Amino acid sequence: MAEPLSAVDRLARADRILDAAKDLLLRWGYRRAAIDEIAKLAGVGKGTVYLHWRSREQLFLAVGAREATAMIGEVVAAMRADPAEIALHRYMRRFFVEAMERPVLRAIFTRDLDTMGAFLDSPARRPLESAKLLASREYLGVLAEHGLLREGLRPEDLDYPLPTIVYGFFAIEPFLPPEVTLGLEDKADHLADTLHRTFGPARVPTGSGCARAADRVIAIFERLGRDYRQAAYGDDA
Repeated sequence: MAEPLSAVDRLARADRILDAAKDLLLRWGYRRAAIDEIAKLAGVGKGTVYLHWRSREQLFLAVGAREATAMIGEVVAAMRADPAEIALHRYMRRFFVEAMERPVLRAIFTRDLDTMGAFLDSPARRPLESAKLLASREYLGVLAEHGLLREGLRPEDLDYPLPTIVYGFFAIEPFLPPEVTLGLEDKADHLADTLHRTFGPARVPTGSGCARAADRVIAIFERLGRDYRQAAYGDDA
């Protein structure tokens, strides 16, 4: 009888399966990316896939959750390098760029039916589109407490308008006329400007002005990153 894999080896095997699932998802789309083909590409048996994830939907949630974990890691690194990155408009600018540069997240947020297909209607995709990933009330509460939102604006006041604006920037992609040739960075600048004008304080926050809130904000996003890593790897995380 073969000895059980170590935690490191199990994690490496999970990554091989996730790499294969991501590859076939982007090449063939959700409908055609079957578990047996994913297992074959990853060099494991079909049953091994189910040792890590209970269902095909959970596997593809894990593919997206791993991408979200990496994205949050980039967000946290930027905030550590410059506390001014915690400001809503700067964070959401980075969120938009990071998501659009990651094909799986881009397909989810732009609702790319050719790639994601029925997964977009599955409850499994909801954690990848949640308000918690976009901007939790806890994060917004820290901003409000430190004067980094428009005066008098409460976190709950953003429950509807903030995701409407941000997801609108993702959703508009298929509807843009050919003559609109803005690059990703330009689109992100427009998003940041819109959010700052709509929700930001009268004065643009500086690094020193954000420094007092930075540790708390970073802790919130680090916790969120751990949650998505858990969603990707389960007990192997």
